[in-house]
Amino acid sequence: MSSGFKAIAISIALAGLKPCATNADAALAVAQPFRAAALRVCSDPNNMPFSNLRREGFENRIAGLISRELGRTLEYFWLPQRRGFIRNTLRANRCDLVVGVPAQFEMARPTRPYYRSSYVFVSRRDRELNIESLDDPLLHKLKIGIQITGEDYGNPPAAQALASRRIVANVRGFMVYGDYSKPDPQRAVVDAVARGDVDVAIVWGPIAGYYAKQARVPLSLRPVTPDRDGPLLPFAFDIAMAVRRDDGALHDAIDRAIARRAADIRRVLDQYGVPLSVTSVRVGAR
Repeated sequence: MSSGFKAIAISIALAGLKPCATNADAALAVAQPFRAAALRVCSDPNNMPFSNLRREGFENRIAGLISRELGRTLEYFWLPQRRGFIRNTLRANRCDLVVGVPAQFEMARPTRPYYRSSYVFVSRRDRELNIESLDDPLLHKLKIGIQITGEDYGNPPAAQALASRRIVANVRGFMVYGDYSKPDPQRAVVDAVARGDVDVAIVWGPIAGYYAKQARVPLSLRPVTPDRDGPLLPFAFDIAMAVRRDDGALHDAIDRAIARRAADIRRVLDQYGVPLSVTSVRVGAR
């Protein structure tokens, strides 16, 4: 997570809730006029496959499903998801709903989970590496791409797990926020695998699945197994939505909408190539 979130590892990779905001980031915030009937979504304008200004991300699609289920128009407050995102959006009453947070999120009131995914090993299919475990001996020899934040204690789980195994010299880091001045800032790590710049990468599933579908060569995605490295380092996460802590009415309405639109949500996730964990909670289940 970003440094303000409880589970630092997941929010970095899953929904772009990334640290290190800049003054330029604040200037990108775009407010929309408030109307009581609108469902106002807090979202990042350049964070595919999750969201963008053109509403092309799967979180945009799912937000549309929820707003239609509630019979409310859909509006957005746009802000890059960095440190302070929740404080400057949801808590500032500029919007009502964040579409992607860990299910145990403590900075707001999370809904029931609507999907579960995991980090995956990404490799070229023609290499036939078939790596599934962090203890695979090949990892000591191959060039490995991982997503990093640059903060020793705030990095995604792959960085921590590999370091604990003294796999460091052959690891190449890709900043999770990438080059925000360009579209698709998070795709670089998957493109590096396709080009052969790295042999294998460990990437948050929704990012890996979406960009693997667009790669110029067939890629293999294998979930990190087991999905927990010791007691404190999970590699799979239940993902929920979140509202303000005191907004019980909206929370309950969103919960019901998630349950009713579970099949539609699953179809959207499939269309975007999101790898769902085999042990996933049933969408919409408590």
